[in-house]
Amino acid sequence: MPTAFEPLTAGALKLRNRIVMAPMTRSRAYGTLASADMATYYSQRAEAGLIITEGTQPSAVGQGYPATPGLHSPAQVDSWRPVTDAVHEAGGLIVAQLMHVGRIGHPRNAEAAGNGALRSVGPSAVRPAGQIFTPEGLQDIPTPEALTGQGIAETIGDFVTAARNAIQAGFDGVEVHGANGYLLHQFFATNANQRTDDWGGSIQNRIRFALEVTSAVAAAIGADRTGIRLSPNNGLGDTVEADYAELYPVLVRELGTMGLAYLHLVEAGDPALTPVLRDIWPGAFLLNPAGGRDLAVQTARLDLVATGAVDAVSFARLFLSNPDLVTRLSIGAEFAEPDFSKSYGGDRTGYTDYPTLVEQGGAVRV
Repeated sequence: MPTAFEPLTAGALKLRNRIVMAPMTRSRAYGTLASADMATYYSQRAEAGLIITEGTQPSAVGQGYPATPGLHSPAQVDSWRPVTDAVHEAGGLIVAQLMHVGRIGHPRNAEAAGNGALRSVGPSAVRPAGQIFTPEGLQDIPTPEALTGQGIAETIGDFVTAARNAIQAGFDGVEVHGANGYLLHQFFATNANQRTDDWGGSIQNRIRFALEVTSAVAAAIGADRTGIRLSPNNGLGDTVEADYAELYPVLVRELGTMGLAYLHLVEAGDPALTPVLRDIWPGAFLLNPAGGRDLAVQTARLDLVATGAVDAVSFARLFLSNPDLVTRLSIGAEFAEPDFSKSYGGDRTGYTDYPTLVEQGGAVRV
């Protein structure tokens, strides 16, 4: 079996190792444009086999949080080019995660981004429990507007446009975000999707939106440059999936016919489902395993590749504070602990100022 430090081919993506930087919202894209600090941040972590960006909205109404980037305007496309150039110059691969938040939004965040007080949308007009950050602090998440049939078609078109924009901006591909309580995931959820038309009710109807979005993106930029992220039963965004154990095998089987570059699974909801979906999926299988913040547990993720349980593993928290994470894993070096108080927003502090082993004066054995 290969080790985590050996190459992997995932569709058109040629990973130099099997250690993936997971998508993490950092809220440093003021005005929804990628910044120079973002170019530094991602290029610092380019030794990852693959970088998956923070969630990037495919439309103005798809934005949920303050200071998150978009890929739906020419200015946004232009702002991303220095980021992708910097990563490529450092020898890395980078894909854009396309994230439409659906009902997890607030009009004040849309206003702050210069888009007016847009009302969030979802499969049904069902308000999620919880609050969301806004320029004025935490506020209750409001009730979304239910997408009409025309609205669904337009949203699929937004994903396609954003995917094409990603390729134009120099990305190596895109990851469709179907996880963590956002729009595609909301269609799966039995509490968020109360529709009685062809987009709700049965399992086949509730997975239809995700299948059509992914199929349309794959047709636009190539299935071999398209991945998808799923998170069965993790409950984020006030999602309840009463029949997740039946839904996800059906969904993954149908996605598996598309020739996608990879499936990226977030395991936290039910680890017992992982091998079931692994057996169904025909292509590259990336896993963000359950296990929490314990560093020993996170390091043990590499064994999943060595045993053939997965093709690659993704890390989130460790990549925040260890830009040279692959090197540290390869030589058994200690990890720096991230400062979670600086995870979202702010300046370069807690963002681009974490040193590598070399910068700390440590010896690096290759």
